[in-house]
Amino acid sequence: MSAATDTAPDSTAAGAPLGTGTADAVPFSRLVRERSGAHHGSSESASFMTELMAGRATLDDYTALVVQHWAIYEALEGAADALREHPEVAPFLSADLDRLPSLERDLAALLGVDWQDHLELVPATVDYAARIREVAAEWPAGFVAHHYTRYLGDLSGGIHIGRVVSRQFGFEPGGAGASFYHFERITDPTAFKDGYRAQLDAAPWAPEEAERVVAEVLSAYDRNTLIFEQLAARG
Repeated sequence: MSAATDTAPDSTAAGAPLGTGTADAVPFSRLVRERSGAHHGSSESASFMTELMAGRATLDDYTALVVQHWAIYEALEGAADALREHPEVAPFLSADLDRLPSLERDLAALLGVDWQDHLELVPATVDYAARIREVAAEWPAGFVAHHYTRYLGDLSGGIHIGRVVSRQFGFEPGGAGASFYHFERITDPTAFKDGYRAQLDAAPWAPEEAERVVAEVLSAYDRNTLIFEQLAARG
């Protein structure tokens, strides 16, 4: 749920062809980054994240965010386990990305050993997790859209967020409390992201299917923004 995600300035015409093998086709990874620029901006400017990044959020606010993360990644990584042999999904899956163990470590530090008794989800998180499970069961390419949105965002702005909250709340770098943001087995995030984008460009999706994947990525960003809004509005 990173405020900064895997986006780039929107400089490609909306009607540009996707990576269909023609010389003038736009690589899919580039197109999805550019198409999602405005949606990323909405998420980045959400008041909840603005307050967190400015050091004005409380530890309770941050803990509430970690709880939402746990629900999302419980759905995402549970679904990934069932799709490890699927040819459309398998190229994107790596145990080096798994966040659920880190999130559970963070929640134990923040809420205590009985952290599972203190999980309060906002409605948008419940909806987001349900959508991940739905596409995983019915539409593997849609699952990839959510996988991409989450993990490449974590490897981009998420790393910076981890540094900010660690300083703000006194967590050890990479330690319990903010270990979600520390990818201990990925020593070169840029190279990892480049490899992931190459897999996106090689995905066997016809243009119509690729457009559906782009739309699902945009939906994921919007769901993310709604979670921030509901976290900010909670009493």
